[in-house]
Amino acid sequence: MVTRVRDIPPLRSLPLSVDAVRYNRVRLALRRLANPLRLELPRGIDLFLEETSWLCMHGESELPLVEWAEFAPSGRALHEPVCCVMHIYHVHAGLISSSSLATMDTMLETRLAAMRR
Repeated sequence: MVTRVRDIPPLRSLPLSVDAVRYNRVRLALRRLANPLRLELPRGIDLFLEETSWLCMHGESELPLVEWAEFAPSGRALHEPVCCVMHIYHVHAGLISSSSLATMDTMLETRLAAMRR
């Protein structure tokens, strides 16, 4: 399913940086929980986390909404943000991108904390 997204051109691509805490949490989750990792977010959105990209898709239609990809973590300290590219596939992707990442943070933090117990 995720590989089919490569056939769909994004509407727009923007350079972006991801907070170090968020990036490091995703990397840790991919190592400790599963790789790739699928999270079911509110409003029927599925978030697929992989080493090279984080992809939000509309669950019912399986259409991509937004993707964070092309991470450039090399040459940085653990506390420094990571540069990437945000690919926008849907006209309203900007409305869900920040809330999707915030929900992802909460879900991953909860799952990782449960493993430590």
